[in-house]
Amino acid sequence: MGTRTDTKTVADFFAGIGLVTLGLNNAGWETTYALDYDELKELQYTTNFGPDHFHTKDIAEEKGENVPNVTLAHASFPCTDLSLAGRRKGIYQGESQAFWQFARILKEMKKKHGEASPNYVLLENVEGLLTSNSGMDLREVLDELNALGYRVDLLRVNAAHFVAQSRVRIFIIGVHNSLVKSFDSSDLMQEYNLRSTDARPAKILEYINKHSDIDWYFHRLPNLPVRTEVVADIIDLNEEWWPEERTNFLYSQLHERQCDILEIQKNSSSYRYYAGFRRMRVRDGKRQSTVELRNDGIAGCLRTPKGGSARQIVVRAGKGRIDARLFNGVEAGRLMGAKNFIIHPSLSLNQALFGFGDAVCVPVLQWLGENYFNTLLEQASKVPVEGLVETGLNAVNQVPVLDFQD
Repeated sequence: MGTRTDTKTVADFFAGIGLVTLGLNNAGWETTYALDYDELKELQYTTNFGPDHFHTKDIAEEKGENVPNVTLAHASFPCTDLSLAGRRKGIYQGESQAFWQFARILKEMKKKHGEASPNYVLLENVEGLLTSNSGMDLREVLDELNALGYRVDLLRVNAAHFVAQSRVRIFIIGVHNSLVKSFDSSDLMQEYNLRSTDARPAKILEYINKHSDIDWYFHRLPNLPVRTEVVADIIDLNEEWWPEERTNFLYSQLHERQCDILEIQKNSSSYRYYAGFRRMRVRDGKRQSTVELRNDGIAGCLRTPKGGSARQIVVRAGKGRIDARLFNGVEAGRLMGAKNFIIHPSLSLNQALFGFGDAVCVPVLQWLGENYFNTLLEQASKVPVEGLVETGLNAVNQVPVLDFQD
């Protein structure tokens, strides 16, 4: 007999500075266990959420028996070896192989708390997981969750639906077999649910179709929201802009077409803000450091700043001026949807940016909490407890092979 918990409790692995905790808290969930080995992230996490449930430890040294019985286990396992920006070693090498430690802990939790514990699993990673090793790294993750008794769902969400930042992430949801109601498992209902949301765009549907033998479960979801926020809305008006000499140097690193845009906006009676990065590009006939600005009202994806080029720049043009500087920690927090997040005063700018760049966008987690896990709990509450493990999925074992031409 499996164990069922009806409380909205979370164990957060690779918890970082706590933005997953914040997002799920906003959806009514409570994190009762958080794990991360980084002491600076611990400082940020405990500053905002207290020290009582945070464990500073490498996941390889943790045991599942130490983790409390929770309804949801979350893991944003390292993306270093899966990202297009990395070396793409894959799921079995480097930092990204930490996923297997998470899978081990899930097995150990089940031995202590019951096969259905935790009821739900949530994984987050970069979009590169879709294509890493020709998609087989993702397949390994999904197969492992199937083997642990979970049917799986796959979503792609750009944080730009919620905040002024382009940040695409893949989310994998595992729902324990015993909690999936049979009427939601019919071929017709599953296909309807599959197509119910733009969080499963064409590339997700293609992956699902290619791997139709996986034990899938598709939850009915609304479309992602339409963002209203732009970069101007997150600007910290108390932050100082660079001296004119430094701004002029940045201006000299722009493409000519972007200089023209700024010069036109400079004569405007109001400010407009542009976010950008330094990249190595061919400019004026030679490869050199070049500043590239976005002109769509949002920032690029926040990164973990290991060098100067990883720190994002904001340029302000208008009222006869062109000014520039780096985004500060307050603005990084706002770009992640963590507007009231407390940055510990002992942290440097790079340390604060590292924490945010390695985190998960708050309103995305809130959306998942409200539209996925809260409704799953409502659904599960209607299943007789005595039938949880035995019922399973009787209507269908595999997702039908779908025609995506229409």
